[in-house]
This record gives sequence, C-alpha cells and structure tokens, in this order.
Amino acid sequence: MEVETLTVQEEGGRLDSYISKHTEFSRTIAKKLIQENKVLVNGKKCKEAYSVQKGEIITIQKEPPKETAIKPQNIQVPILYEDENMLVVNKPKGMVVHPANGNLEGTLVNAIMGMCKDSLSGIGGEIRPGIVHRLDKDTSGVLMIAKNDKTHIELSRQIKEHEVEKTYIALVKGCTKENEATINMPIGRSTQDRKKMAVRKEGKSAVTHFKVLKRFANYTLLEVKIETGRTHQIRVHLAYIGYPIVGDATYSSGKNPWNIQGQCLHAKSLQFKNPATGKEMYIEAPLPEYFSQIIEELERE
Repeated sequence: MEVETLTVQEEGGRLDSYISKHTEFSRTIAKKLIQENKVLVNGKKCKEAYSVQKGEIITIQKEPPKETAIKPQNIQVPILYEDENMLVVNKPKGMVVHPANGNLEGTLVNAIMGMCKDSLSGIGGEIRPGIVHRLDKDTSGVLMIAKNDKTHIELSRQIKEHEVEKTYIALVKGCTKENEATINMPIGRSTQDRKKMAVRKEGKSAVTHFKVLKRFANYTLLEVKIETGRTHQIRVHLAYIGYPIVGDATYSSGKNPWNIQGQCLHAKSLQFKNPATGKEMYIEAPLPEYFSQIIEELERE
C-alpha cells in the first residue's frame, strides 16, 4: 500500500478541502478516505471538518487501483485529438458520460474503455478513463480525457484554476436585449425538485458570460463561456434570466417547432495547455447536423 505525505503549509481550512487542493483526490474521495480512517494528521484520526494547522503532517493511505467493472464496448466516438497522455473527443448528443443506474452501457466511459483500455488513469481508486470534466447527456461537443494520473492531475488543476477556456454555442428562446452580458449567480440543488438545479443564495458561485452571435425573429444564437462548471450551469442561468435553451425540457416548456429532444447546446471548443509539452492547445468540434439545420432554417425565415 502506497502512503502519500503532506506537510501543511497554510493555517486553517477543512482537512478534506486541504487534501483536495493539494492532491489528485476530489473532496468527495478525500472525505471517503478520512471516514475509512486512511488519513491521519500527526498520526491521529480526524474528522473531515478538522481545521488543519501549519506544520502538521497529513498521511494518506492509497490503495492500488482496482480493475473497473465497467464493460468496454465497441462504440465509435469522433476523436478530435490524441497523444500518449490524453485524447479529446466530440461527445454525441444523447450519450451519457459515466455509467450509473439505468445507464450501465452505451456511455462515453464504455466507449473509451473499448478504445484505450491499456492506458487509462487510475485516479478514484479504479482503472478507468480520466474524465476531468463532464457534459450533460444532451449536450454535444468537446470533452477531454486523461490516459494517466499525471495528466489527469494537471488537467484537473487547470480547470480548477480557471486556466481552461470553455466555449459553447446555445440557441435560446426570445431575443436578448444585451449584445454581451455576464450572469454571476450562485447555483445549488433545487428545493422543489432534487433532480434539478436552481439559482440559490446558498448555492456555489457560478459565472457565465454570453454574447450574441445572431438574432432571429423569436430566437437568439449565443456564444457562451463559463468560468465555473456547476451542474447544468448554462441551462439554469439562461433560463433564470428569461432565455431558456431550445429543447430543454427540464428548464423550459421544452416545446419547439423542430420537436427535438434535448437542449440546443454544444460545447464548441476548449483552449488549454498540453500537460506534457506546455503548448497552448485549441480544439474545436463542429456543430451537430441537426443544430446546423435549425440555424439554416431560421436564417431563411
């Protein structure tokens, strides 16, 4: 069993947060390790809310990654970029990223397991693709995957420090008054429906920037950039200010003249630094055919 040692460099802060900030572990995994007594502070067990002090020694027992039970599947996903450390894919609309109850097969992870099972990140305690960020099931577009732990840690760091620029294209109902605007409103779990997110004072900070690409009679095509990556962030923010995304049955009426299922939201591009070379990367995914056809139809009206 491998043991990782940290020396606390700054006063205060929760133990689980400090581990998340200074290791590859997410806060959820850090909390789990603490609860399983695999984390000691100066040789003693502590709760996840323990406030760490400068100079204290944190030791973390790391289990070797287990083989995942996820089934590799021969599913073709368009690859936009690949090297020995990472790949970037164009996730199709309608594809779930991670297997979960009700979606154990046909996910992006199943596809990646089938494509490169011999070289995958083991972060999280099992050998699986290093998914460092996600897209909703019905959001298409650019998604990064780490093939090893070192790349996973560096890409996660870049996302956490807002060094990755994520650009989306969204078609919304209504004509926005502003040509450009920033939505800075916290997002948390809805108190009315636990499956939904909502703008809430008690929520986590969420910042969304948008600018108008084109206005139509009753719709607006937007370019959207996000500083944070909250669940359903773009969908919640745009619906909250009165411009729900076309096809979004969760945060609008869902009715649209094209009868499409799922939101007209596409992750157009990612800009980041290649973890191995430090080279600035810009990777773009073309709009799905259905989305392009809707825009062409609106332009003819």
